[in-house]
Amino acid sequence: MSTESQVRLETSWKNHLLDEFEKPYMRDLREFLRQEMSRRKVIYPKGSEYFNALNSTSFDRVRVVILGQDPYHGPDQAHGLCFSVQHGIDAPPSLVNIFKEIQSDLGLAPADFRHGHLGAWADQGVLLLNSVLTVEAGRAASHQGKGWEVFTDRVIALLNEKKEHVVFMLWGAYAQKKGAVIDESRHLVLRAPHPSPLSAHRGFLGCRHFSQANAYLARHGLPPIDWRLP
Repeated sequence: MSTESQVRLETSWKNHLLDEFEKPYMRDLREFLRQEMSRRKVIYPKGSEYFNALNSTSFDRVRVVILGQDPYHGPDQAHGLCFSVQHGIDAPPSLVNIFKEIQSDLGLAPADFRHGHLGAWADQGVLLLNSVLTVEAGRAASHQGKGWEVFTDRVIALLNEKKEHVVFMLWGAYAQKKGAVIDESRHLVLRAPHPSPLSAHRGFLGCRHFSQANAYLARHGLPPIDWRLP
């Protein structure tokens, strides 16, 4: 990971977060990643994409937050946006269920989701934030507890404290615990089971989060999200 002076972070986020890179937890995290790479470990996503969620959606433009856990650990999948995969990669099962729910909720067609790259959402103000921003290839959750969670907790705290009328989509117990600090008098918090095939049938499918998000944004004079990915 880049040193403090070299962090490639979108300006509005850098203004809020640059001090985090001087803190002991971040120095420890940087050293952990350096050691992993010196051992020839393959880490996803690539270094230039660690902060892709923040660089793709400026602080000022965030209207919706979707909170994931850690990046995909298969080849050519992760690129720094939670639940999203690179162009040309088949949508993983959780993302397939997300698309199914959007289609059911908003009356869209499968043809509106021709790929699994969610950059079009990020461009509209949907922050696609994983709790942990890196993972070792083939080893799910391998970088949990190394410091990323402290950093992303700070991201959530900043959004909670300094913005109003943000929609937080918290899917699964992990995301709901991480989002417990959110002030629901100032933001909309939508909770459901995780879209994984193991749990989607317990209430993610049918949750109608996407129409609820757009209705909330409209009530507060904000443009809705176009969830299609043609």
